[in-house]
Amino acid sequence: MAPQRILMNLGLDALLAAVSLPVAVWVASPGAWPPPQWWAIAVPGAVAALLLAGLPFRLPQQYLRFVALRDLIGVLGAGIGGAVLFALVAHALGAWVPPNPAFPLLHAGTLTAALLVPRVLGRLRQTHRVGRLSEAPAQPVLLLGTGDAADLFIRALIQQRAPGYQVMGILAPRSRAAGRRIHGYPILGAIEDVGTLLDRLRAEERLPAGLVLADPDLQGEALEDVLDAADRHGVTVSRAPRLTRLDPAKREDPGAARRVDLRPVAIEELLDRPQVPLDREGMARLVQGRRVLVTGAGGTIGGELARQVAALGPAQLTLLDHGEFALYSIDLELAENHPGVPRRAMLADVRDHARIANLMRQVRPELVFHAAALKHVPMVENDPLEGLLTNAQGTRIIADAARAIGCRAMVFISTDKAVNPTSVMGASKRLAEMYCQALDMQARHGQGGMRCVTVRFGNVLGSTGSVVPLFRRQLERGGPLTVTHPDMRRYFMTVREAVGLVLQASVVGAADAISQAAAGEQDPLPELSDGGIFVLDMGKPVKIVDMARRMIRLAGLRPDDDVEIRFTGLRPGEKLFEELFHGQEPPRPTRFPGLLMATPRTTDAALMGAAIDEIAASARAGDTRAALAQLARLVPEFDHNTGAG
Repeated sequence: MAPQRILMNLGLDALLAAVSLPVAVWVASPGAWPPPQWWAIAVPGAVAALLLAGLPFRLPQQYLRFVALRDLIGVLGAGIGGAVLFALVAHALGAWVPPNPAFPLLHAGTLTAALLVPRVLGRLRQTHRVGRLSEAPAQPVLLLGTGDAADLFIRALIQQRAPGYQVMGILAPRSRAAGRRIHGYPILGAIEDVGTLLDRLRAEERLPAGLVLADPDLQGEALEDVLDAADRHGVTVSRAPRLTRLDPAKREDPGAARRVDLRPVAIEELLDRPQVPLDREGMARLVQGRRVLVTGAGGTIGGELARQVAALGPAQLTLLDHGEFALYSIDLELAENHPGVPRRAMLADVRDHARIANLMRQVRPELVFHAAALKHVPMVENDPLEGLLTNAQGTRIIADAARAIGCRAMVFISTDKAVNPTSVMGASKRLAEMYCQALDMQARHGQGGMRCVTVRFGNVLGSTGSVVPLFRRQLERGGPLTVTHPDMRRYFMTVREAVGLVLQASVVGAADAISQAAAGEQDPLPELSDGGIFVLDMGKPVKIVDMARRMIRLAGLRPDDDVEIRFTGLRPGEKLFEELFHGQEPPRPTRFPGLLMATPRTTDAALMGAAIDEIAASARAGDTRAALAQLARLVPEFDHNTGAG
């Protein structure tokens, strides 16, 4: 606060202290008035007592227009302290005091009241002061939630000169709050009753223009119910601004206008996935102080791996990708957000054996996250040999090169499309899984070498080539939204959650198992000795057409009326239902939330490596028929869907 503002506050408080003293004397003893010379000493003494008592409460530094409850408590403390200090000094000096024994209490009351007046008036004067004038009428809304976000949202509206929204009422998380009020606005019922309330308001012709979600925990099925109720009545649903956008205490300029910009509901909020507790300490032990390499670092999964690994403090982080701009982008982001982490960004193709081997000798990583792959099913169907070379041969090259330089562990990112594959992409990833399993069995059975942890999961929301960005682009163009089949279902997970669980699996499969084995303790997951694969618990599969309809509604439009949904038929390699487990590998729960275990058949690493080399040789020779025949022999469950339908 500026010095002149502090001096102004001091002068105002001194004046109020001087005025409150005669008022307190008159209230305490109307008939007993002190001599005139007493005032010459008492008034400066009362002022000094207040100023001294106000120092611990930082009374002069208060911003009168933005006083809060804590500031008012400070005013109360300063008022009581100033009155008590004045009474003690007067008694010690033997000066005249009103004969009423309640004088110190009355003095404290009048002094506190005098100090509160300008602060309350300043707060009221601030009301309706910010923002631009607007001729547009305020939109009536219902507020869902009663926490800090709801409180700050209403306070921000109160301060607007011309608020864009008018709160009709509030819905609380629980029904027992019904009938109470927040800032004068009534709580009309529970959030679960939103459908009934909207029906009633429609009958009364008082339907709101929108619902504002102020409860951050309102997600999943509960949010689905709210959206369904709003859809029936054509009411929009939005999120209240984040707390940091509303709370003046969390902004550099508390006097600045608080804009009330509502946010759209994100499709990720409908997944209804509970937060899985993660072993952050174990992740730190795995990564901190070690050299880490992330392949495919420019992709969605690789990029998020790089971000989370950088936050754990590696000794060096090497980013590898074949795409120049993607690699540049993630390297620049990490330079800005984690400048203290030593990094190397290296352009390389995982299929280039000599380049990868040389790179591994330079970097000598202790931990490798292998996320580089060709993942788009139709693209790999168009060029199957490229998929085989990158996904199968590329994985073998990375694993062998890392193992040759003494890497401690490699984490291989697989996919649910490797289960009963109908596409070359899925079959090539299953081939890579088998090789990594074989290497890990060698390490676990005492034959030495690098631990190899395989993690399998489904679709990641918002990833490159996924359906959500496609739908968003199609919505921006006005539609139609294209869905291959009305019954198509997929598993979905947010990228941050997926990578967090990948790191959790890495801790369980590599770090903790090694340390416990070295200490002679029992293996935390004995299934891994059989070449087990970690499978992330993806929850329930989601119908793609339902996701399309929901995204249309979240955009404030009506499916089929405003935006068409068009079915285009299955593409080559696609199947209606993705699976996380093969019929012969039933899922096994683990004691780690969010992680399941699959134990598919395994094979010898040398035989598997030789088979991959044969496929790679056929692929480099351009012999598609021979390469696919060898692939089908190695992955007998591969049922290739070569045509649309």
